Order: sequence, then structure tokens, then C-alpha cells
Amino acid sequence: MNLTPKNNFMKLHLTKTNGLLILLVTTTLIFFSCQKNISYDIFVPDPIIPADLSTKVNSTITGFVTDENNAPVLNANVTAGNATTTTNRFGFFEIKNVQVVQTAAVVTVQQPGYFKGIKTYIATADKAVFFRIKLLPKTNAGTIAALLGGTVTTANGLKITLPANAVVNATTNAAYAGPVKVAAKWIDPTSTELNAIMPGDLRGIDLNNGLKLLTTYGMAAVELTGNAGEVLQIATGKKATLNFPIPAAINGTAPASIPLWSFNETNGLWKQEGIATKTGTEYMGEVSHFSFWNCDVPNNYVQFNSTLKDASGNPLSYLQTKISVVSNPAIAGYGLTDSNGYVSGAIPNNSTLKFEVFTSTSCGTAIYSQTFTTTNANLSLGIITINLPAANFSTVSGTVTNCANAAVTNGRVFLSSAYGFTAYGISSTGAFSFTKLSCSLPETAIIIADDFTGLQQSTPLNITLVQGSNSLGNLQACGITTQRFFNFTINGTAHNFTAPADSITQYSSTPTNNNLSIQASNNTNNFVFLRMNNTGIGVNSTQILQSLETNYITDTTNITTPINVTITEYGSAGQFMSGNFTGTLTKSTAPFTAYNIVCSFRVRRQ
Repeated sequence: MNLTPKNNFMKLHLTKTNGLLILLVTTTLIFFSCQKNISYDIFVPDPIIPADLSTKVNSTITGFVTDENNAPVLNANVTAGNATTTTNRFGFFEIKNVQVVQTAAVVTVQQPGYFKGIKTYIATADKAVFFRIKLLPKTNAGTIAALLGGTVTTANGLKITLPANAVVNATTNAAYAGPVKVAAKWIDPTSTELNAIMPGDLRGIDLNNGLKLLTTYGMAAVELTGNAGEVLQIATGKKATLNFPIPAAINGTAPASIPLWSFNETNGLWKQEGIATKTGTEYMGEVSHFSFWNCDVPNNYVQFNSTLKDASGNPLSYLQTKISVVSNPAIAGYGLTDSNGYVSGAIPNNSTLKFEVFTSTSCGTAIYSQTFTTTNANLSLGIITINLPAANFSTVSGTVTNCANAAVTNGRVFLSSAYGFTAYGISSTGAFSFTKLSCSLPETAIIIADDFTGLQQSTPLNITLVQGSNSLGNLQACGITTQRFFNFTINGTAHNFTAPADSITQYSSTPTNNNLSIQASNNTNNFVFLRMNNTGIGVNSTQILQSLETNYITDTTNITTPINVTITEYGSAGQFMSGNFTGTLTKSTAPFTAYNIVCSFRVRRQ
């Protein structure tokens, strides 16, 4: 993992040793690359560790996606390897047994209005990984006239400066002369949420093609768009300037100059591309394109892992872990164990470190701690058994059946509490049992069982967790269908999309654009996108279809005769919307070909 000076060493992200996760969550431990008060000006590079980006293994990835307010993000598109899925109403996603790059496996989350959430991890065969991913909104920092250039500054001090006549259309490379909208977000290197919000796992490839663990002093996400929403980039031969604010807590140790890195969304690693210079309380550097940028000191690392269990041998899932440098406790990082109690990551070599375990991210007292020393070899602490304090721990058990009262074997149990959502597996007999740690008990929660095969869920059950055993009996995942589809025909030819194999998303209306949009796609690049009105929408209402686009129709079309969309189901946010319509699209130029459309859909509301 990489380290960030301060208390977020987890930013350094974890890399997963033999396993798994990098980033925050579960199988991601936290580790950082020790900062050792280095000045990059006199930094002597460590030996080169080349990156193997060809060897692949199979991996299973699960996680939760939230927005800037920690609310679950529904219908976000999640990809890993050649697999795609979408998040459910809890923000949960699962991709099973997908082939990924072992050294740098990449998971990408996309949601309209947000920067991509990208996590990188070291994959290990037969080990699953778990992430909590917090998306960054594309907040408009200001507008710059492309012909004149200028500067925009965010509320926290990030500055983006464009020279005159330096912007082109990112797709066509044609010069752009209109207003440039700058969406920008500074990522605080001292934030305890760093691992959840930053891209990658704070590993990067330096100028010598060596793979390094990075200590970050600040990141930025920047996107340029034109007046019509087109994506823009910096013209060849031109450079923009970024000024990164340096938090006061780390300004004293910030080197006078520092490598500047851009994020490669394809391989999930940072790439060294220049140098940023410290001026007062900020770093300034020139960049030739926009994406995520990062100010980091590179270091070598070793891989770490451990598995946490209770006295009965049960895995301790979703526990907060912390690793800090004994000689400088401010250098630290965080992570969460996965559903099997496993945690791993990259940590400083040749260092004395302290490993601590907490019941959750909200609890301040460690329930376990251990000091250890690293060398230049990878390190495993093996299985650690923790005697749990009775005041903080409960066991939860029960069974799940389907509508036929048979055991559910392909599903999950979701628990929602004040500390967020967690997900637990169901055995081949339909049983579930897990250990739940809390800051204090009793704790109120809501539990729901999903049957992935029958596409049904149980009625939400309000529970109060107490010390010791909490037997919930049987949860019947029946009565609330979770089926999602988008089916349509064009002149009699049928095209069907069904979740979760296909991606089906619904976008909410906005104050300035009172409509609803639905998009369905699959891994073969087939897609359909429609937009409808949103006026008094509800069951049995009719909304006007505003547009429909699909790769199955290559002509530009118009809707010459209004098409009414009948809404047959309209639940609250997180529930479902169903509808159907019949109508005709007409080619906008001669010979005015007619495309007769019949469509029905069921999507979960954003």
C-alpha cells in the first residue's frame, strides 16, 4: 500500500499480497510506503521492480458503491476484466470468477454525473476481493474561454489554468473555440476516506518502468467539456497548469519537488509524467492532458496479509484495520477485512509497524494490536485469533427459502445499520451465520434476503442486535420481484436485455431537465437509450417519449407522431418502474424509412 504522509496511510493503498484487495475495503489493508522524511531532490531510487501486466488469474469481486453523501448508488455500471454488472439498491455489486491481470486487476465503476471510481488490486487465485467505493461528483469549478485561456479555482484551492487556444475535441481532435466547462475535484491526501475515493491503489510505474508504492501529497480529478457536452482535451504541444493545495498537517514534510503522475484507467496504475514544484503551501506542475493527477514520492514495498477469526474459528468480516509506523504513528493506513476475514496490502519494507483491529470505521478503541518488523521479504501474519469483547459482538443466523419454500442457494443476505451496508453469503442448505461487531450493543438494523435465481427478495425485517446469539429464523425471499429487463422490437425483430447479465440503468430527472432516461447495454456493444418526459409520473400515467437511440438503427431519426409511454409500476427510489409503448421513428432524410417500435421495460429507480 502506499502511504500518505499523515494519517492516511491507507492511501497508499493496499496492494494485496497474496490476495486481494487493495483499496480500502476488506481485503485491502492499508499500507503505505513509508515516508521517511525524504526530499525528492536528493532521492536515490530503489531497485527496479518491473510490472508483470500479462499474467492473469480468475478473481471474484464484491463491494458497495456510495455517493458523496454515503448513500447507496443504484444501477452504477461496474466492470472487471470482460465482465459487467450493475449495483443493486444497496449499492452492492458482485462479479464472479472473472479473469483479471494478477499484478494489477482493475475494477471500474461508472455513473452519470460522477468521475469514474476505479480500484486496482493484486489478484490471487481462489481469493475474493471486497471494496467500498465512494464516487466523486463532477462539480463544475467554473468556465474558461478557450480562445483566451484562464484559471478556475475550487473552494479548497485546486487551480486549473488553460493557455489560450489550447483545447480540442477529444474525439475528433478538432480545435475548440467555445466556453470550456471545468469539472474538478481535489482529493485530500490526509482524508480518512482516501482509499474509498481515490483511483487505483497508489502504485505506479516510474520513468525506469519500475513498479513503486506511492506516498501521496495530493490528487486531482479534472474533466473538460464543451458547450454541447462534448469531452475536450488539451491540444498537442500545449500544456495546462495544476496547482495542488498541500494540507497544513503534511506541508512541513512535503519535498521541494515531487514526481507528478497521471492515472492510466486501462491498467489501473499511475504513470510518472513530470515534476511538480512546491511553492508555499501548494504544488505546481504542468500537464499535457486531463484525467486524475497525483503528487507522489515513490518507494519500494513488500506484501502483507493476515486472516482474522474469532475464538470459535469464524471469520471476522468487514473489520477496520490499521497499520502505522511505530516511530511515526501519523503515518498510517486503513482497510477492511473481507467476508472471510482476510486482509492484505503493500507495506513499507525494513520498518517496525503496528497492526491494529477495530470493530468498525466508527469505533475508536482497538480490539487487537500487534507490533511487527518487515524486511525485504513479503510477510504473512497468518491466522490471528481475536477474543471479542462481549459488549461489541453478536452472532446472527437464520435460513433463506424461496417462493416454493425450498432453500435459496444463490443469493445474499444484506444488513443495513448505522455503520452502512454489509452482505453475507448463503450456504448450499440455505443457511447463513455471521459474526457482527458493533461499537456498542444493542444495535438496530434492517435485514433483507435476496434470491438471485428466482429474482425475489424478502420483506425488509427490522431487528435489534443484542450480545450473543441472534436467531432470525427463516427469511422467505418471495413477494417482491427484483427482475429487470428492457425488451423491444424494431419492425418485428426482437432485441432483449436482461439484468444482471446485461447492464440496465435508469437516470433521475434533474431540476433543469425534467425527464427520465433508461439505458441498456451488453458486452457486445449493443445498446438502447431512451428519454421520456417526467410530468406527474406515477402508475397509469402516460409520459411523452422524447428520443430513442440504439445501434440497431444507424439512421438519424425523428419522432413525427407523439409516442406515449404508459407507466404500469412506479415504486419509490430503489424500487421499480415498469412501462411500455408502441410508436414509429422516422428517418430524418429521404427516403424517410419508418422504424416501428414495440417496447416494454422494468428498471429499478435511481
